[in-house]
Amino acid sequence: MSAIWDVLSIALFAATLRMATPLVLAAIGGVFTERSGVINIGMEGMMLFGAFFGVLASYWTGSPWLGLIAGIVVGGLSGWLHAFLSIRYSANQIVSALGINILAWGVTPYLSSIIWGSRGASASVTGLPRWEIPLIQEIPVIGEILGPHAPTVFMMVAVVIIAQIVLFKTKWGLRVRAVGEFAKAAATSGVPVQRTRYICVIISGMLAGLAGVHLSLGHLSMFTWGMTGGRGFIALAVMIFGNWRPYRVLAAGLVFGFADALQIRLQGLGVPVQFMQMIPYLVTIAVLAGVMGRSRPPTDIGKPYEAG
Repeated sequence: MSAIWDVLSIALFAATLRMATPLVLAAIGGVFTERSGVINIGMEGMMLFGAFFGVLASYWTGSPWLGLIAGIVVGGLSGWLHAFLSIRYSANQIVSALGINILAWGVTPYLSSIIWGSRGASASVTGLPRWEIPLIQEIPVIGEILGPHAPTVFMMVAVVIIAQIVLFKTKWGLRVRAVGEFAKAAATSGVPVQRTRYICVIISGMLAGLAGVHLSLGHLSMFTWGMTGGRGFIALAVMIFGNWRPYRVLAAGLVFGFADALQIRLQGLGVPVQFMQMIPYLVTIAVLAGVMGRSRPPTDIGKPYEAG
């Protein structure tokens, strides 16, 4: 019984929140882009770019906040590249996004070897501080779960709330959903389809960049090659499991975050590492197998729009 409690401890649930943060941030970005009709499987590369350039900016300036801004900006630029190729030139959206993943997997270790002399890891940098919520922190159990955490954890909660309001309570959000459902009809109503899609894909890149910053500056205070570990792809499963709705994405992210935190916790109890590392990916497969038939993506997703 004590062994079970060692696993199901308050620290596990606090770790769940930390592990869920990059998944939810990237998945919310995926909600924006796919609600507008553009597929983005390039979130893995965008996260990797955000993680790398966040560390690089912190290394050069000594400020993790400038690193956070740099990670978001570079993530947004990679989102713009995907939008430029897939919207402006109607390139295959899957191929374009995969190209960004390949670019990130190749460029980041190359630059790391030039700057730090190692393809595998950067030097340690100043990471983001830990925040606590003063009143909530005094509440037993809940206070321990909700803090202290990196600012990106609290930003994730704010992003979910803002995304839910923007997409389902504002005129612009209605336009985004209309573009993803029937772009031609939306254009007939005066909605700028291509501009709307550009904005949504760039938002997706910025949130993926922020997710990468959480991994590098909010968690490790350094960059390691491949540190995203497939989380960009898991974020796609989180988005689908959440049925393209921000509040459901948060719930789905916590499920996947729990699986990730659990496998780390079990490794500390002597369970074989290789088996435990499979848990998040097995959960991904199980969830996708269970919900793919019941989830309905936006109707015009993946379909290029030609004005005029």
